[in-house]
Amino acid sequence: MAIIVRGKNIEITPALKDYVEKRVGKITKHFEALNDIAVVLTVEKGRHIVEVTVPVNGMLLRGEESTTDMYTSIDLVIEKLEKQIEKYKTKISRKLRSGIVKSEAVASGHDEDVDEYKIVKTKRFAVKPMTTEEAILQMNLINHDFFVFTNAETEDVNVLYRRKDGNYGLIEPAL
Repeated sequence: MAIIVRGKNIEITPALKDYVEKRVGKITKHFEALNDIAVVLTVEKGRHIVEVTVPVNGMLLRGEESTTDMYTSIDLVIEKLEKQIEKYKTKISRKLRSGIVKSEAVASGHDEDVDEYKIVKTKRFAVKPMTTEEAILQMNLINHDFFVFTNAETEDVNVLYRRKDGNYGLIEPAL
Protein backbone atom coordinates (compact mmCIF):
# COMPACT_ATOMS: atom_id res chain seq x y z
CA MET A 1 0.00 0.00 0.00
CA ALA A 2 1.32 3.39 -0.99
CA ILE A 3 0.03 6.89 -0.43
CA ILE A 4 0.17 8.83 -3.68
CA VAL A 5 0.14 12.60 -3.11
CA ARG A 6 -0.47 14.86 -6.10
CA GLY A 7 -0.83 18.62 -6.26
CA LYS A 8 -2.76 20.97 -8.54
CA ASN A 9 -1.65 24.60 -8.44
CA ILE A 10 0.50 23.80 -5.41
CA GLU A 11 4.02 22.52 -4.85
CA ILE A 12 4.09 19.47 -2.59
CA THR A 13 6.80 20.20 -0.05
CA PRO A 14 8.39 17.34 1.92
CA ALA A 15 6.79 18.68 5.12
CA LEU A 16 3.33 18.73 3.52
CA LYS A 17 3.80 15.23 2.10
CA ASP A 18 4.95 13.91 5.49
CA TYR A 19 1.91 15.48 7.18
CA VAL A 20 -0.45 13.91 4.63
CA GLU A 21 1.20 10.48 5.03
CA LYS A 22 1.04 10.74 8.84
CA ARG A 23 -2.64 11.73 8.88
CA VAL A 24 -3.70 9.23 6.19
CA GLY A 25 -1.75 6.56 8.06
CA LYS A 26 -4.36 6.88 10.84
CA ILE A 27 -7.06 5.42 8.61
CA THR A 28 -4.90 2.58 7.29
CA LYS A 29 -4.77 0.96 10.75
CA HIS A 30 -8.44 -0.01 10.38
CA PHE A 31 -7.73 -2.41 7.51
CA GLU A 32 -5.31 -5.28 6.97
CA ALA A 33 -4.77 -4.79 3.25
CA LEU A 34 -5.37 -1.70 1.16
CA ASN A 35 -4.55 -0.70 -2.39
CA ASP A 36 -2.85 2.60 -3.17
CA ILE A 37 -4.48 5.61 -1.53
CA ALA A 38 -4.75 8.70 -3.75
CA VAL A 39 -4.54 12.18 -2.22
CA VAL A 40 -5.01 15.28 -4.39
CA LEU A 41 -4.20 18.71 -2.95
CA THR A 42 -5.58 21.65 -4.93
CA VAL A 43 -5.50 25.40 -4.53
CA GLU A 44 -8.25 27.35 -6.33
CA LYS A 45 -9.16 30.98 -5.65
CA GLY A 46 -7.78 30.93 -2.12
CA ARG A 47 -9.49 27.61 -1.26
CA HIS A 48 -7.32 24.67 -0.23
CA ILE A 49 -9.08 21.49 -1.34
CA VAL A 50 -8.07 17.99 -0.27
CA GLU A 51 -9.51 14.88 -1.94
CA VAL A 52 -8.68 11.43 -0.55
CA THR A 53 -9.72 8.18 -2.24
CA VAL A 54 -9.28 4.88 -0.37
CA PRO A 55 -10.07 1.65 -2.25
CA VAL A 56 -11.34 -0.99 0.21
CA ASN A 57 -12.44 -4.46 -0.95
CA GLY A 58 -14.06 -3.27 -4.16
CA MET A 59 -15.58 -0.19 -2.50
CA LEU A 60 -14.27 3.35 -2.54
CA LEU A 61 -14.16 5.55 0.52
CA ARG A 62 -13.84 9.12 -0.65
CA GLY A 63 -13.64 12.38 1.20
CA GLU A 64 -13.23 15.98 0.10
CA GLU A 65 -12.81 19.10 2.22
CA SER A 66 -12.13 22.71 1.40
CA THR A 67 -10.94 25.50 3.74
CA THR A 68 -8.59 28.47 3.58
CA ASP A 69 -5.75 26.38 5.14
CA MET A 70 -4.33 23.19 3.61
CA TYR A 71 -3.50 21.56 6.96
CA THR A 72 -7.03 22.20 8.27
CA SER A 73 -8.48 20.70 5.09
CA ILE A 74 -6.31 17.59 5.57
CA ASP A 75 -7.47 17.20 9.18
CA LEU A 76 -11.14 17.63 8.25
CA VAL A 77 -11.04 15.13 5.39
CA ILE A 78 -9.40 12.52 7.66
CA GLU A 79 -12.15 13.05 10.26
CA LYS A 80 -14.76 12.58 7.53
CA LEU A 81 -13.12 9.35 6.34
CA GLU A 82 -12.88 8.01 9.90
CA LYS A 83 -16.64 8.53 10.28
CA GLN A 84 -17.22 6.65 7.00
CA ILE A 85 -15.01 3.80 8.23
CA GLU A 86 -16.90 3.59 11.53
CA LYS A 87 -20.18 3.45 9.61
CA TYR A 88 -18.74 0.74 7.34
CA LYS A 89 -17.49 -1.35 10.29
CA THR A 90 -20.77 -0.89 12.21
CA LYS A 91 -22.71 -2.33 9.28
CA ILE A 92 -20.41 -5.36 9.22
CA SER A 93 -20.74 -6.03 12.95
CA ARG A 94 -24.53 -5.61 12.74
CA LYS A 95 -24.66 -8.23 9.97
CA LEU A 96 -22.42 -10.51 12.03
CA ARG A 97 -24.78 -10.33 15.03
CA SER A 98 -27.71 -11.20 12.77
CA GLY A 99 -25.74 -14.13 11.33
CA ILE A 100 -25.64 -12.90 7.74
CA VAL A 101 -21.88 -12.27 7.46
CA LYS A 102 -19.19 -14.83 8.31
CA SER A 103 -16.57 -13.85 10.87
CA GLU A 104 -13.80 -14.12 8.23
CA ALA A 105 -15.48 -11.29 6.32
CA VAL A 106 -15.21 -9.01 9.35
CA ALA A 107 -11.55 -9.81 9.79
CA SER A 108 -10.81 -8.87 6.20
CA GLY A 109 -13.11 -5.84 6.26
CA HIS A 110 -15.31 -7.26 3.48
CA ASP A 111 -18.96 -6.22 3.54
CA GLU A 112 -21.55 -8.47 1.91
CA ASP A 113 -24.10 -5.68 2.06
CA VAL A 114 -26.88 -7.10 -0.09
CA ASP A 115 -30.14 -6.27 1.71
CA GLU A 116 -29.06 -2.91 3.17
CA TYR A 117 -30.19 -0.72 0.27
CA LYS A 118 -33.64 -0.86 -1.26
CA ILE A 119 -34.48 0.24 -4.80
CA VAL A 120 -37.66 2.31 -4.57
CA LYS A 121 -38.03 3.31 -8.22
CA THR A 122 -36.97 1.94 -11.58
CA LYS A 123 -36.98 3.95 -14.81
CA ARG A 124 -36.68 2.66 -18.34
CA PHE A 125 -35.95 4.90 -21.29
CA ALA A 126 -34.57 4.70 -24.79
CA VAL A 127 -30.87 5.48 -24.93
CA LYS A 128 -30.39 7.58 -28.07
CA PRO A 129 -26.97 7.93 -29.71
CA MET A 130 -25.71 11.52 -29.37
CA THR A 131 -22.56 13.58 -28.93
CA THR A 132 -21.47 14.78 -25.50
CA GLU A 133 -22.51 18.32 -26.42
CA GLU A 134 -26.03 17.11 -27.24
CA ALA A 135 -26.09 15.16 -23.97
CA ILE A 136 -25.13 18.29 -21.99
CA LEU A 137 -27.90 20.24 -23.71
CA GLN A 138 -30.44 17.46 -23.04
CA MET A 139 -29.37 17.14 -19.39
CA ASN A 140 -29.77 20.89 -18.89
CA LEU A 141 -33.18 20.84 -20.60
CA ILE A 142 -34.53 18.21 -18.20
CA ASN A 143 -32.75 19.89 -15.27
CA HIS A 144 -31.00 16.75 -13.95
CA ASP A 145 -27.55 16.37 -12.41
CA PHE A 146 -26.69 13.33 -14.53
CA PHE A 147 -27.63 11.90 -17.91
CA VAL A 148 -27.17 8.42 -19.42
CA PHE A 149 -26.68 8.25 -23.19
CA THR A 150 -25.04 6.27 -25.98
CA ASN A 151 -21.98 8.12 -27.22
CA ALA A 152 -22.37 8.47 -31.01
CA GLU A 153 -18.59 8.45 -31.50
CA THR A 154 -17.73 5.33 -29.43
CA GLU A 155 -21.15 3.61 -29.42
CA ASP A 156 -20.68 2.94 -25.66
CA VAL A 157 -23.08 3.87 -22.89
CA ASN A 158 -21.73 6.95 -21.05
CA VAL A 159 -22.84 8.88 -17.99
CA LEU A 160 -22.60 12.65 -17.99
CA TYR A 161 -22.80 14.44 -14.64
CA ARG A 162 -22.66 17.98 -13.26
CA ARG A 163 -19.77 18.58 -10.86
CA LYS A 164 -19.91 20.74 -7.74
CA ASP A 165 -17.74 23.36 -9.46
CA GLY A 166 -20.37 23.76 -12.23
CA ASN A 167 -18.37 21.89 -14.87
CA TYR A 168 -19.27 18.48 -16.29
CA GLY A 169 -17.81 15.02 -15.88
CA LEU A 170 -18.08 12.07 -18.25
CA ILE A 171 -17.94 8.44 -17.18
CA GLU A 172 -16.87 6.09 -19.95
CA PRO A 173 -16.69 2.30 -19.62
CA ALA A 174 -13.25 0.69 -19.71
CA LEU A 175 -13.55 -2.68 -21.41
